[in-house]
Amino acid sequence: MNLEKLKRAGIITIPSLFTIGNIGCGFFSILCSVSGNFSKAGWLILIAMFLDGFDGRVARLLKAESAFGVEMDSLADLISFCTAPALLIYFFALKEIPVWGQAIACMFVLFGAIRLAKFNVLAHSGKGSKKYFSGLPTPAAALVLVSFVLSYNIFAYDANGHILPFMKVLLPYVYSAIAFITIGLALLMVSTVPYAAFKEKRNPAEKRKGFVGRLVLIAIILFLFFKYPQDVIFIVFGLYALMGIIMVFVRAFIKKEDK
Repeated sequence: MNLEKLKRAGIITIPSLFTIGNIGCGFFSILCSVSGNFSKAGWLILIAMFLDGFDGRVARLLKAESAFGVEMDSLADLISFCTAPALLIYFFALKEIPVWGQAIACMFVLFGAIRLAKFNVLAHSGKGSKKYFSGLPTPAAALVLVSFVLSYNIFAYDANGHILPFMKVLLPYVYSAIAFITIGLALLMVSTVPYAAFKEKRNPAEKRKGFVGRLVLIAIILFLFFKYPQDVIFIVFGLYALMGIIMVFVRAFIKKEDK
């Protein structure tokens, strides 16, 4: 019986190892941002994203889901997807704005914490939707900032780095507006704007619809990702953040037309 309990305890611990790795990446990303190593800081947050994507899946696979794991995951997200990207964007760009730069970075952390708390409350109450997130998820907001820093770093300092041609035109404008973009992302995290969760299971008939088109799109994205990873991440998650806002206006316009 004791041996069985030890085995079970070991299985429950496995998903938490991914979460601990996530926290470690967030911590070392912060150290890199403070020391000015922005590329390394950004990639550490991306590794944290990868680990974060696995802990829940591994827990479900091993049937090792626990309340402890859920709380650990949220604490890890607060470090890696709220604090680490806020400090990265602060030391990279916002510190040039006296006083306000610090306030904006702090706002991103605080609103990210509120977003995580709201998500946990909805999850515990069983009111959470598998179809939509209420507000922009913290990892998506973090990825917009992180991928921007990685792209701009290549654009400005790495003559041999791979970057999409139109990004060379876009990035200086994004840099000029990064304070407003950071504020916008923070506000979207605590908003009620619905964002697709991509968690809902579809039946086989729905999966077959447009299968070839999706396959071609995925192939194109993967090809571009391997050549311009930071640019593709910025475009995909930037569009994801914008789509929530666009859909709110579209739905409001449709309702107005129906009246």
